[in-house]
Amino acid sequence: MQIRPFRPEDEAAVIALWQRCALTRPWNDPHKDIQRKLTTQPELFLVGERDGLLVASVMAGFDGHRGWVNYLAVDPEQQRQGLGRLLMREVEQRLCDLDCPKLNLQLRSDNQAVLAFYQRLGYGVEPLISLGKRLIADD
Repeated sequence: MQIRPFRPEDEAAVIALWQRCALTRPWNDPHKDIQRKLTTQPELFLVGERDGLLVASVMAGFDGHRGWVNYLAVDPEQQRQGLGRLLMREVEQRLCDLDCPKLNLQLRSDNQAVLAFYQRLGYGVEPLISLGKRLIADD
């Protein structure tokens, strides 16, 4: 798999990938999520290509204190081949290059397969409660 930064012409393929991976939600407009990411550290929005097809994506960011990962996706037909691990390794390296001391991520509590994936990569469940507040509605 070749990893490269997201390009605007990837948008439809990325959203279709997110939909195949069940990452989209009605309250988050994926087009707006992409446009927002492109205004902040767009170099940390990566995609993976295999044989000319977009098969993976990840959004990452660093706020000066913690790194974050969102929208890690690998095409369901190409999962369990190490592609997610490759993308995470690339993100971790890019964040290390920015002197990011810690990487956080959130996942839905009922997604045990994804939890197991991250645990295999060395991530641990922390005794925290995640809070959120919508500031701008995606109508």
